[in-house]
Amino acid sequence: MSQLDFALIGNCQVSALIDKEGRYVWSGMPRLDSASVFGALLGGDEAGVWSCLPVIPYETRSRYLRNTNVLQTEFHLQNGDRYDLFDFAPRFGTIDHYYRPPQFIRILRTVKGNPRVRMVFQPKFDYGRLPPDIGLTGDSIVYRAQTHRLFLNTDIPHTYVLEGHPFELEGTKYCVLSYGERFERPLKFSCEEFYDRTVAYWRTWVKHCSIPFEYQDAVIRSALALKLHVFEDTGAIIAATTTSIPESPLGGRTWDYRYCWLRDAYFVINVLNQLGHFEEMEKFIQYLHNITVMESGGELQPVYGIGGERELHERELPWLKGFKGIGPVRVGNAAYAHAQFDAYGEMVLSTTPLFFDSRLDRLDQHQAFENVRVLVDRSIVAFEKPDSGIWEFRGDRRHYMFSKVMCWAAVDRGLKIATKLGRAADFPNWQHAAVHMRNQIESEGWNESLGMYTQTYRGRDADASNLLMCTLNFHTPDNARYRSMVEQCEKLLMNRGYVFRYRNQDDFGLPQHAFTICTFWMVDALVDLGRVEEARRIFEQALSCSNHVGLLSEDVDPQTGELWGNFPQAYSHVGIINSAFRLSKSWNAAF
Repeated sequence: MSQLDFALIGNCQVSALIDKEGRYVWSGMPRLDSASVFGALLGGDEAGVWSCLPVIPYETRSRYLRNTNVLQTEFHLQNGDRYDLFDFAPRFGTIDHYYRPPQFIRILRTVKGNPRVRMVFQPKFDYGRLPPDIGLTGDSIVYRAQTHRLFLNTDIPHTYVLEGHPFELEGTKYCVLSYGERFERPLKFSCEEFYDRTVAYWRTWVKHCSIPFEYQDAVIRSALALKLHVFEDTGAIIAATTTSIPESPLGGRTWDYRYCWLRDAYFVINVLNQLGHFEEMEKFIQYLHNITVMESGGELQPVYGIGGERELHERELPWLKGFKGIGPVRVGNAAYAHAQFDAYGEMVLSTTPLFFDSRLDRLDQHQAFENVRVLVDRSIVAFEKPDSGIWEFRGDRRHYMFSKVMCWAAVDRGLKIATKLGRAADFPNWQHAAVHMRNQIESEGWNESLGMYTQTYRGRDADASNLLMCTLNFHTPDNARYRSMVEQCEKLLMNRGYVFRYRNQDDFGLPQHAFTICTFWMVDALVDLGRVEEARRIFEQALSCSNHVGLLSEDVDPQTGELWGNFPQAYSHVGIINSAFRLSKSWNAAF
């Protein structure tokens, strides 16, 4: 069951959400974190929308073209007529780069009869606050406000577009929406060419994916969705396409996820590597390098802007009513000012493949190791401090277990890299630190009476992030404490097969909904314990919550299976891919 019935299109520069009726309801231009020009998702149609609907009753069906991020929406009219919309952001290879402008293309194809339609093209800048001035320039309609310029090139009569008059759709019509620069190419020829080349690009990209024998459709769709969370210009990876979709009907928990959390990005590139795509990791490591240089001598932030921006001031937009009227709508994210020390571990883990995988382009080994050394040394210092934890609690800082384990992981991987380079003897303090960290985690983080690792040192609350202790190689699956902790998390955090992050009260009360990736973490942990069939049932139930085009959000209501939270959530699709690989039979065993 889904109330988030949207499809995602994009090209690693811009993206948009399109609903079941083919309406653009969310998109920012000219980049992934820009203010919306279509904001109907959060403010109704008056905040910006683009639609092309019949004037008589109709039904729709929408799907992605196989193995692509090109969306097809079929309109079946009551009188038997039919037309289709094809929506995509052009992306394909040229001689020396990928063509990925801030641009969307819409193709309207008549399939049967002569359907009458009405196009509503109403962009509104700055999250629906700034209506544009509209004019004509050459063969384009131009929409201007302050420094913004949107150009719509179309062979639909401009009068019909500007005045919203119905018209008879004959044959095929074309629309190109461009930000900043007018589209100067021949319209029909270029749209058809870009369509063919974009379809070919995505299908080739998918062919280069390593996929499991089972759950292939879910893995491929998740991989394609994750790719659209990459901002290719810098290598940054956003956590989600949206802001302020509430985690539950109670409101309050509405956050902006269009930024690069180092933690989330690590999980994304880790799974893309598993799929066999390495360019994303190489670009992200360069992004990390630039951040490390920028933060020389200071603590890492948990989240940065996709251009490396440090300050992401959080503010509310009172003129937007919110998704389904649930607010507040926020942009920016105050988490940039938090201390979340797990980031050191994720950055070292992100860099580690450079030293071990011969397929990867080699950066300067001396400089790359110097970056690792700085991060490991900082993790040793950070280990002794309290922080805000993986779930970004906004109250007092505490000693959160996940942060401690990730600091240990930074030192552990640093030692492995130093050993590979023949330099382990140069860092005896790292070896001492790794032992000290493990001993402290075991003594302070384990609650003997509850039989589990807890959310914080000397705590009593369960936390799903501890399910990653095996994935991070802190424990092996046969460790008695790990097995006991998994069983306790099952009892305390699971509801109808869905797993909560935690069940204790936070800054906004008690969590109401399960956190999607935590369910997949439980699936992986159960596989570790040899409970594969139970894991498979939980996985397939979570997968069944995907919307009509196979996308998942951040949260799910365990009572109804309804999707909540920002959408699509990169974390959730990472979980699908990881668990599918864990559960699938091998290709050799399949035949």
